[in-house]
Amino acid sequence: MARDSLPETLLRGEKAAWDAFVRRYGGLVVAAVRGVASVYGDVEDLTQDVFVRLCKDDFRLLRSYDPGRASLSTWITIVARSTARDAQRRRRIQGVPIDAVPESAFAVAPVEPVEKLRLPTDLLSPRQREILAMLYDREMEVAEIAAALQIDAQTVRSMHHKAMLKLRAHFGVGAQK
Repeated sequence: MARDSLPETLLRGEKAAWDAFVRRYGGLVVAAVRGVASVYGDVEDLTQDVFVRLCKDDFRLLRSYDPGRASLSTWITIVARSTARDAQRRRRIQGVPIDAVPESAFAVAPVEPVEKLRLPTDLLSPRQREILAMLYDREMEVAEIAAALQIDAQTVRSMHHKAMLKLRAHFGVGAQK
């Protein structure tokens, strides 16, 4: 696109010319920025940063466009990607090499074993106790339990649900106040 595609009205900052410019090249800028930033909110912010950069300091960057070097679309794409990469670089959290971190920073407080909850003996049926033990003590999946007990997976889910209702009622968890 030739230099005369940047009318003096745009470079003087006239609103109608600027609005037409943004309408014409807005999609191009969004597409270029989206190639750098994946988060939608970042795309919006970076798109705005590109247009601010183009009109900053009395359109200094826009005035530097040279039609002999590239089309206006190509030039705007380069400016958009460059602006987006610079912004992403500034936002990036500075990392610290792991060797520079003192060993004490990696310390984890010891976890004390929790005493297993004792259930009233007559509260749950033997099958419900067995299913809870398989789910929570042995960390088995519903399908594994169903296969081991030779019952339907939905039966496992149903018995688990009924056992949990009994336990909640017994311990007063989730009771209406």
